[in-house]
Parts: sequence; C-alpha cells; structure tokens
Amino acid sequence: MVLRSPHSPPRSSQVSVAPPPVTGPSLFGSLMRRKPVERLVAEGGHGEGGGLRRTMGMWQLTMISIGATLGTGIFVVLGEAVPKAGPAVTLSFVIAGLTALFSALSYAELAGTIPVAGSSYSYAYATLGEVIAWICGWCLILEYGVSIAAVAVGWGEYLNEFLNGTIGVTIPDALAAPPGDGGVINLPSLILVLLAGVVLLGGSKESARVNAIMVGVKIAALLLFCAVGLTGFQSGNYEDFMPLGMAGVSGAAATLFFSYIGFDAASTAGEEAKNPQRDLPRAILLSLGIVTALYVLVAFVAIGARPWEGFTDTEATLAAIMNEVTGQTFWGTVLAGGAVIAIASVVLAVLYGQTRILFAMSRDGLVPKSFAKVHARTGVPRINTIWVSLFCGVLAAAIPLGELADATSIGTLFAFALVNVSVLVLRRTRPNLKRTFRVPFAPLFPLIGFGLCVWMMVSLRAITWTVFGLWMAVGLAIYFAYGRSRSRLAVEAVGAPATEEK
Repeated sequence: MVLRSPHSPPRSSQVSVAPPPVTGPSLFGSLMRRKPVERLVAEGGHGEGGGLRRTMGMWQLTMISIGATLGTGIFVVLGEAVPKAGPAVTLSFVIAGLTALFSALSYAELAGTIPVAGSSYSYAYATLGEVIAWICGWCLILEYGVSIAAVAVGWGEYLNEFLNGTIGVTIPDALAAPPGDGGVINLPSLILVLLAGVVLLGGSKESARVNAIMVGVKIAALLLFCAVGLTGFQSGNYEDFMPLGMAGVSGAAATLFFSYIGFDAASTAGEEAKNPQRDLPRAILLSLGIVTALYVLVAFVAIGARPWEGFTDTEATLAAIMNEVTGQTFWGTVLAGGAVIAIASVVLAVLYGQTRILFAMSRDGLVPKSFAKVHARTGVPRINTIWVSLFCGVLAAAIPLGELADATSIGTLFAFALVNVSVLVLRRTRPNLKRTFRVPFAPLFPLIGFGLCVWMMVSLRAITWTVFGLWMAVGLAIYFAYGRSRSRLAVEAVGAPATEEK
C-alpha cells in the first residue's frame, strides 16, 4: 500500500510530459543578438591555433594611425579636391578634420573600453546587434581594403617622378596606370601591396618598426615642401577664396575625408597593445591632431604656390609644384622619393588594420575560420594576410583612383556614424562600465559627429551611392547565406538548450 499526501496531485497529472521542441530565436532576435563587452575583452588576442602578441606601446600605436592616414590626401587626392573647391580647399580640410575629430572622440572612448582588434565592428556587436555589426564590418572591408588599393594607385606616378629625376627612366603608362587612365595594368601598385604583405608576415613588432621609420621620412618630406613652397607663395591666389561656393567646399570635404581614413587604425591593434585602455585613446587623438595640422599647412602652401585653376587630377601634384617654384627638378625628385615612402607606409598600416578586422570577424564565425588562424612562430594571421594582400593588389592594379576614393569615403562615413551611435547606446545600457576616456559633452558631441557623417555622405555623388547600395546588398546576401547561421552566438544559442536537457 502506497501512502500519498493529501496535497499530492492526482496520479494522472504525474504522467511524464515531453518538453516542448527546442527552437532558435526569432529572426529579429537573431539579427539583434549582442556580444557582451566582457566576452569581447576576454577573447582578445586569441585566434585559431595561436594568439596575437602584445608588443606595442603608445608611440607605436600613434605611428600606426599616422602611417595609415598621413599622405593619402596630400600626396594623392589633393589634385582632385582643389578643382572642386578652389582656394577654399583649406576649409574643406578643416571641415573633414572636424568631422573626423567628433568621430575620433567616440572611437577613443570605445577603444579604451573595448580594446579589441575588431574596431568599430566589435563596438557595434556589443551595442547594436549582430546584423548591424556585420554591416559595419562590411563597411570596414570597403574602408580598409579598398583604400589600400586607392592609395596604391597613386604610388606609380610618384615612383615615375622619382625614377625620372634620378636615373632618367620611367615605367610606361601601360604598366604604371590603371585601366581607364591610359594603362593596361598598374603594376607598381600591385608590387607595393604585395611587398607590404611580406613585411606584415614578419610580425607586428617588426612591421611597427618599419612603419615608424617611414612615417618619419614622410613628415620630413611634407615639411620640406612647405619650406620650399613658401618661397613661391603668392597671396593673390587667395583673392577669390570660394569661387565654387559652399557646395564646392562640402563636395571637396567629402572627397578629402578619404584623407583621414586611418586615424582609427590604432583601434585595430587593441589586442597587440601593451596597455590598450590607456594608450589607444591617446594614440587616436594625438595622431588625428598631427595629421590635420600638416594637411591644412601643406594645402595652404600649395594653393599659394600655384593658382587653383592650374590643379589637375594628376597624383604627383606636390612634386610638380616643387619643380615650378624652384625651376629645377631636384627638389621635386626629393619630394617624389618622400611620397614613394609615404604612400608605402599608408598601404602597410591600412593593410595591417584590414587583416585584424577580418581576424575579429572570423573569430566570431561570420567569415571563414582561416582568417583567424595565427602562425605560432610570428604571431601573425598568415593566411588572412596573404589573401588580403592578393585581393587588394589586384584591385589596385585594375581600378582607377577616383572611383575608389569616393567609394571608400562613403563606407568610412557610415562606419563612423555607427561608432557615434554605439557610444550613446553603451552609455545607456552599461553606464557603470569602466571607461578610461569619455567623450566630452555627451550626447551632444556624438550626435554632432553622427550628423556631420550623414551630411558628408549626402554630399557624395549619386554613382557613389549606387556603388555603396550594391556593396551593402552583396554584404547582406553573404551574411544571410553564411554568417547568420555560422556565427558563434548562433551556434551557442541553438546548442545551449540541448545541453541543458541532458
């Protein structure tokens, strides 16, 4: 005889009932899943088969950002921007710099709070959700990967200027210019990107040392230009300061924003910095200040030395001005040599940033695992670096500069806009999170940064928006076909309930 408590349920209710079927999250829930900040930080440095090495101090981080930024706009894009704005191109540089500054403040806060290799991709993953993080990462691929090619395109013309002034030999246009600009293939740019990839394969510490040397050379070259250019300065070139109106100034600023791409490169080194919480914010803001001051100074001298109507879309603008001012080719040759090194350092630093973005995305499962595989001896994502170098090299050899520059600008502005939003979201959702730097006057400054990014995006041409839309469509197709089901958060979300039932 079995005794039952009077409070026991009837026997019929004690029949075993099968648990409800396990289902994954809703579509919206899966798209908006976020990765905790603590987990992002804890995974820092870990890759497939090895880990990244913390070898960089604030000086090396600052040099990475300067290396990725300084040189692009002055040595390559200035000739395209001046015809759009006239002498007011100096104002365009200031506007582009201010736009970058507000975003740099947001980058500095997030880099000190979430010091990981993914940069704004990881910030978006922690605040805005997986699909937004993917879009941001896809924009960063456009920003970093395509800007490598865009910068490398202008390298061939400066190389020719240097070769002509030293040994009297130049590379034929068929091999030194991209298709559409009189060339069949831009062989110098392909070689440059591949050489940068070889340097990166040697290790982050060695790459940082090479980059620092090249940064010193290009700063010296730009200061030399200013010193020589001032000898031919004519104030009359500034009499009609804004001949094309404010629309021209804003259009040129949107193009010149390409010149500021790279100040965020230090944030991609978050997992290789010795003290990232302290050094990353300082490196980002210090590098942007140095770059902006040099850009405005060089642009001011360039317009003073040559009437704005005389600027063309030739990439070797500064070397030509040096030759005009001095009446000889020697100083132009010296500057061309500096530009060869300057542009090479941009390619090296930005290529580094691109590989680390893909490293972070791969670790999260959104792109193939091979991009997160780290070589045990060098601490470098070797397969990642090889594939990125080959892709960017082929792109540089086959695409004209102008299209690349504008496409890169819109992708960068979109990513920067998301960073400003991420700061505000993280302030609200995690107000007590430790921050080594805080954006002043929040939420005002992040909102201004967001608004300026949107304004400059609107200033870009319709064809640029079309290219951007197609790029986004391709990116979302890849995400839904591959990344959404393979992301680590998706796999864990499906696997966790099954584990609990065992």
